[in-house]
Amino acid sequence: MSKTSRIPGFYKLSVHERLMKVKEFANLSDDEVELLTKTGRLSLELADKMIENVIGTLELPLGIAVNFLINGKDYLIPMAIEEPSVVAAASHAAKLTRAGGGIFTQSTGPFMIGQIQLVGVLSPYKAKYAILSHKDEILELANKQDPILVRLGGGAKDLEVRIIESMLGPMVITHLIVDVKDAMGANAVNTMAEAVAPYIEKITGGKVYLRILSNLADKRLVRAYTRVPKEVLGGEDVVDGIIYAYAFAAADPYRAATHNKGIMNGIIAVALATGNDTRALEAGAHAYAARFGRYMPLTVWEKDENGDLIGWIEIPIAVGIIGGATRTNPIAKVCLKILGVKSGTELAEIMGAVGLTQNLAAIRALATEGIQKGHMKLHARNIAIMAGAVGDEIDKVVDEMVKIRIIRLDKAKEILMKLRSSK
Repeated sequence: MSKTSRIPGFYKLSVHERLMKVKEFANLSDDEVELLTKTGRLSLELADKMIENVIGTLELPLGIAVNFLINGKDYLIPMAIEEPSVVAAASHAAKLTRAGGGIFTQSTGPFMIGQIQLVGVLSPYKAKYAILSHKDEILELANKQDPILVRLGGGAKDLEVRIIESMLGPMVITHLIVDVKDAMGANAVNTMAEAVAPYIEKITGGKVYLRILSNLADKRLVRAYTRVPKEVLGGEDVVDGIIYAYAFAAADPYRAATHNKGIMNGIIAVALATGNDTRALEAGAHAYAARFGRYMPLTVWEKDENGDLIGWIEIPIAVGIIGGATRTNPIAKVCLKILGVKSGTELAEIMGAVGLTQNLAAIRALATEGIQKGHMKLHARNIAIMAGAVGDEIDKVVDEMVKIRIIRLDKAKEILMKLRSSK
């Protein structure tokens, strides 16, 4: 009998029953099933309430980046990531920034955009005028959906109307601008957008289709700045090399993509640790990088009159400290406590600072010894473990691979066999 993924009522099954279905489909061993059901602090019962069709949990290493001085305050930064060298690189680069006073941040506030798509109007500008003329009524209707948010000082604050041309003709797009305070804000914004849609139809005579939050959160920007004295970097030649690396990214989208990936290494690791939406952050960052019609780096690096390195980042970061996994995942709650943040805005600014610092670490390595020197030694540990090394065997296999400059699974197995046969 052929296998099928068509399993009626799968969502109604218990976690164990689902797992047995998957075991049969994928021919999992008992040991593999046990791995899926082993949990840390996130129980299967809680996981089953967080998402659908749960069969287990997945752990990631959780590290702490040290040395961060942001706006004159010291932070320990929890980072959840599978890639070696990221936490170490962030910690080292953060230490370099301390020589210039650390990292300084600012932000535009926690404003999110809800989009309401109106079509089928004969005169788009007449519809735009009607929507703007009823601005107060639309905002009032939106704010009735979340009186608690309004009581906390948030809520719908403004609206904008854009007319865009599409393959299906003109569309009138209303942007509902919402102060979401300490939340990421998707649920609040979506609820408001859905609530005002019928009213917009009524006053324009058009038809609304989509009414949903935009992940291009360009009214929720974080900016971070740092000055790194040339002496701590290794001299003005290193500063020049870093600026040449930035210039390469600014001129070439192939390089800019990897440049920005390094920034997101840091930001996404903090987002994972604190239970925030990593996909929204990635989508917003990359859309913002391409906002001028060409994909560009999210950071800028330049040299001041003393020859010191100046770094700058501007990036949309929509994160929260209330709601979602930030409060249901127990490890996320612990990570927020380690950070000691008091608001979603503070968390966003920390993440911007981490992104800037992570980028500094990457392009400094590229401009000097190359990215592989530090990265590959850490990567070699994963290879040694994959080869079956345990305990002190891991470091011995790593040291030998680094020494001969061959970091491959077959070589790790060969070294391990020789090591064990010599005992």
